[in-house]
Amino acid sequence: MSKEKKIAFTTSIPVEVIYAAGYIPIDLNNIFINENPINQVRQAELAGFPRNICSWIKGMYTIIKNNDFDYIIGVVQGDCSNTHSLMNILKDENHKILSFSYPFEKEYIKLNNEIIQLESFFSIDRLATLETKLKLDKIRKKLIYLDELTWKTNQVSSLENHSWLVTSSDFCGDFLKYSDTLDCFINKVITREPFPKKIRLGYVGVPPILSDLYSFIEENNARIVYNEVQRQFGMFDLEEDIVKQYLKFTYPYSIFDRIEDIKKEIKLRNIDGLICYTQSFCHRQLDIISLKKHIDIPILVIEGDQPASLDARTKLRIESFIEMLNP
Repeated sequence: MSKEKKIAFTTSIPVEVIYAAGYIPIDLNNIFINENPINQVRQAELAGFPRNICSWIKGMYTIIKNNDFDYIIGVVQGDCSNTHSLMNILKDENHKILSFSYPFEKEYIKLNNEIIQLESFFSIDRLATLETKLKLDKIRKKLIYLDELTWKTNQVSSLENHSWLVTSSDFCGDFLKYSDTLDCFINKVITREPFPKKIRLGYVGVPPILSDLYSFIEENNARIVYNEVQRQFGMFDLEEDIVKQYLKFTYPYSIFDRIEDIKKEIKLRNIDGLICYTQSFCHRQLDIISLKKHIDIPILVIEGDQPASLDARTKLRIESFIEMLNP
């Protein structure tokens, strides 16, 4: 039996290229958060990673050390500022490293060149990439429907919405199986009674490292009906041109692209308030300044560091925020 060919990456990339080349794409973040993340962080710290480095970086390092990936693709522009150093460490440890960049100014030509370089490395052409994109877009249309079942009919829970959308960055390494499982899930939930929670929240920022955030919010008579970055992983603004598709992906670009998307979804989904999550030691914490300036509904900022459940102080702040939003 031939060995499975796996390509790991540090944040969402044009995954169509990886599938078209016959490799299995692996989003390191999804593996980290689901495989004893506390232990992964501790292993990285024992290897010398400092305490004040983002836990996601430490977790990804351990996952890479403990697995056999053919290549690791580091997104060195448009994501975590620590990825450069992580890639240097991995290269020094003889891992096979590739880089991918999202251009700061969202330039079509520059992003197209990045995708061409990726295609060239894996010996495929744009036609193969686009043929794969058509297959993945069929799944993305199902995810759009699942998202509507979250905010329109209230039949999908906050956590279910998060889980499906966050895994659309790599489709769990098998898009056919992912699609079949998604079909089964949708067929099950369309017969549910709607969730009765009255307070409608949006979640903005990177996916949380806090394990019980969604369940705690729902226990307090509120629902998250919009997961900002997770929804972006789903590539809902479908384009035939793959370059235009990834230019519409707001996460790697300016905070103002994200704000425009957030404001549109607040109005569409009738959202009462926002939970803004930030990761400790992350440069994206500075984005909160602009978010608060340009968004005119109540915002609660919470911070996560290590993989854990909510602490008592954060629970109290969430409870108070939801109580404030009650009519």
